Amino acid sequence: QLQASGGGLVHPGGSLRLSCAGSGFSPDDYVIGWFRQAPGKEREGVSCISNSFGRPEYADSVKGRFTISRDNAKNTVYLQMNSLKPEDTAVYSCATRRGSIATLQAPDYDFWGQGTLVTVSS
Repeated sequence: QLQASGGGLVHPGGSLRLSCAGSGFSPDDYVIGWFRQAPGKEREGVSCISNSFGRPEYADSVKGRFTISRDNAKNTVYLQMNSLKPEDTAVYSCATRRGSIATLQAPDYDFWGQGTLVTVSS
């Protein structure tokens, strides 16, 4: 089971931290990814991280602004989002992919949690 939380309304330039809490699986066996979907747009891979020693991946649109991290003891993955822009407005969801290969392609992920809405607006 996956549960995303932490969304909300924030002004441009502000920050939010999203959390993805998982249960029922060993975090070392899975890649965790964050995806977003804005109204009228396709789902976009934002960031992902493999096991504790894996290098995180980021979409070009968020590089330098977003940071993904994981706390395996809590079975939770975080997405720290800084310098938010109106174009970051979307429903953000987390998903798992068994194995260690990090990918930002949504079809590669097997299990999805419910999303959390992020709205960036003045």
